[in-house]
Parts: sequence; C-alpha cells; structure tokens
Amino acid sequence: MNLLIYLIVAAVIGWAATEIMHDRSNLLMNIIIAVVGAFLAGYFLSPIFHVGTINDAFTIPTMLVTLLGSIILLAVVNLLQRGRG
Repeated sequence: MNLLIYLIVAAVIGWAATEIMHDRSNLLMNIIIAVVGAFLAGYFLSPIFHVGTINDAFTIPTMLVTLLGSIILLAVVNLLQRGRG
C-alpha cells in the first residue's frame, strides 16, 4: 500500500512540475520525473535546505524539495532536448 501512495504522490508532484515548466508529459513520465527528481533533491538539495525527501516522509517541506528537484530535472532535460533538435 505504501508503494501505491508513493506512486500517486510522485505522479502529482511530477504533474505539478510539468505544469510549472509548461511541459506536456504522460502519467508515467510524471512519475519517473518525480522519482528521479526526489533522488536528485535528496542528493543535492536536502543538505542545503536541511530537509528530508519524499522518501523519508510525506510532509510539505519534503514535497517542496521533491518538486524543486523535479523542476530542475525538467529544465535540464528540456535544455538537452533543445540542443539535439
């Protein structure tokens, strides 16, 4: 059950990131973006802000850090795709 909740929250955070970045992705991409964004946020942003990630607990600060990691990931992916196209 925890995995299902994690995936739903990840999908919502990924969707929010894609809306903020004006990117259009499907549900699976939203989940992948949020999970990878959570990983990146945990590695790079959590020590800066002294906040855990969504992997630790579902709180507002952890969701915001995960959202920020997802937005950064989307920005990097968009830059890489623009360079190829």
